[in-house]
Amino acid sequence: MTGGLALAKTLPSHKGRVWRVTTGERMSAARIAVVTSGFGLDEDVDLPLIVDALRADGSAAEAVAWDADRAAWAGFDLAVIRSTWDYAERPGEFLAWVDATARVTRLWNPAPVVRWNIDKRYLLQLAERGVPVVPTHIIEPGGRCSEGDFDRADGVVVKPAVSAGACDTARYEPGRHADAMRHARVLLDQGRVVVIQPYLPLVEEGERALVFFSGCFSHAIRKDPVLTEPGVIDNFREVHPGVAPYQPTEAEIRTALGALAAIPSSRTLMFARVDLALNEAREPVVMELELIEPNLFLQGNPRALERFVEAVAAESRR
Repeated sequence: MTGGLALAKTLPSHKGRVWRVTTGERMSAARIAVVTSGFGLDEDVDLPLIVDALRADGSAAEAVAWDADRAAWAGFDLAVIRSTWDYAERPGEFLAWVDATARVTRLWNPAPVVRWNIDKRYLLQLAERGVPVVPTHIIEPGGRCSEGDFDRADGVVVKPAVSAGACDTARYEPGRHADAMRHARVLLDQGRVVVIQPYLPLVEEGERALVFFSGCFSHAIRKDPVLTEPGVIDNFREVHPGVAPYQPTEAEIRTALGALAAIPSSRTLMFARVDLALNEAREPVVMELELIEPNLFLQGNPRALERFVEAVAAESRR
């Protein structure tokens, strides 16, 4: 002890462990699972950056597919969901994994938040709490729909309530009510909940994605619209076309923070992405709130990667 302060230093790692000397104590490196999928292992460009940055920060981090055989989740101090990009294909199985994993280690984001965010009906709850969202109409399996449900001045977007990467999603131009209704009925016949929203023409000026770590704004990007061809369901389209750094307006920051404040969780989330577009009044509205496995657009943004690692490291020390 010198001047009442504890002396601490980090020694070089040895066989996967980091020794941190603080007032005579010895600590092991936190074991962190960066949770992905088979598809994520192949396609997530941020994944190796995250694992390497966490290791450089002193953690014993590794990428693990959520459905990997014999994955010992109890052996990790922390499991951080990153690119489980096939969850929408097996939502029941994925949620069972979420609940089981949360029982044996700390899972981020937390299991109740994952359950809430996996179904786009959460947009109705955000609207009830005063958050400006894209107007959203829901049709449950067994429910009836009519052409009037699809009558919007600029057309509509039809999508399943549980989906990722705009899968099984299409937009329909005005007057194509029958085509839009046919799409909805196919989804309903599959036992899926249907989401109907008006098409926002100003989305052609770009979708905005605002990224937050530990409740604080980190960075944002703007990307080109995804649903470029009306009446076409294309599950192989590029999900994030034309990505470019973006400086959000004060109104966009305010809207995003309002959405985060409306999440039914008492805990500040490790990461979140709020996707916005402009309505006819050029006001930002929430398109989606991405709290499970959003692309965080860390590649080429070292400061954002550093912020994310700081958020993970802070949680690993709790």
